Amino acid sequence: MMNRRRIAILALAGVLAAGGGGVAYTKQQEAVKTVSAIQTAVVKRTTFTKTVTSSGKTKAARAAELKFQTSGKLTWVGVKEGDRVTAYQVIATLDAREVQKNLENELRDYSKQRNDFEEMWRVTYKGTRDPQTALTDTAKRILEKNQWDLDKAVLDVEIKHLSVEYATLTTPIAGIVTRVDTPVAGVNITPATAVFEVVDPGSLVFEASVDEVDAAGISIGRMATVTLDAFPVTPFSGSVSNIAFSAKTSSGGATVFPVEVAIASVSAIRIGMNGDVAITTETQEDVLVISTEAVRENGKGSFVYKKEGKTYKKVPVELGARNDGEVVVVSGLTEGDEVVVKGFTNLPK
Repeated sequence: MMNRRRIAILALAGVLAAGGGGVAYTKQQEAVKTVSAIQTAVVKRTTFTKTVTSSGKTKAARAAELKFQTSGKLTWVGVKEGDRVTAYQVIATLDAREVQKNLENELRDYSKQRNDFEEMWRVTYKGTRDPQTALTDTAKRILEKNQWDLDKAVLDVEIKHLSVEYATLTTPIAGIVTRVDTPVAGVNITPATAVFEVVDPGSLVFEASVDEVDAAGISIGRMATVTLDAFPVTPFSGSVSNIAFSAKTSSGGATVFPVEVAIASVSAIRIGMNGDVAITTETQEDVLVISTEAVRENGKGSFVYKKEGKTYKKVPVELGARNDGEVVVVSGLTEGDEVVVKGFTNLPK
């Protein structure tokens, strides 16, 4: 009887011992799980860059939209879309017969006026050219009127000559013809129905609209990287060439400034290609940098949790410039320190 009771007691003790071991093992698993949920990152010394990103499209900074100043019959078109032209090259002409006849008519009127003037000066007034030296007031007025008539005849000739010039359309810049509204000669046109456009591929830029807050940190010459939708794996480097002085309103109602980035002229790039640009606004060499995920804030300032052995210490830090993923550490940490970036709720209390 005594042996049975002793056996039962020993069996119960074994069960309790086994149960206690199970509890200890579970706590150990939870501790390991808690520690593994905490992730840290090393404080590194590197070059910090801050960028501004925006979307936009390519365009030519130098472009000319060309129109005739008058209506008429289009007699010759010397270019087509895609042609390369030189500066001041003639690209189209209007029928100039009428304006040419008008010019000849004005030249005849001028010749007649000139002859009348010479006859009156030489015969009637004996070579007195200056009205101020005329003998009488009447002679003075007649001489002045004759001079005015002659000057007017000269101006009429010059005006008609301009009409002849306006019948010829020339490009003021060298480049590529990108638009020809009326490619066929022999039709009557108006300035609005015969538009030609020439762009200079050497002035290719990427234009993006930057929010007014970010635009304040951009300056001419800042380096930029342009990624076009047509070439997603081939970014193009460039630099800021122009920042608009006047703001615009975006489709969402925000105040933005158009910013132009000059990029290398590549034959594959076309005007109007969409893409994104990243403009470097700040660069700091040889500074301590940590992930922004490591930074915590309270009423007293910023702090991080630094790993020290198997514990984590709350350390106040002074921070500098920051971008979307990193922030400069001014003081509070040294290179090689480990700081917590994830699992803050699992830190030991």
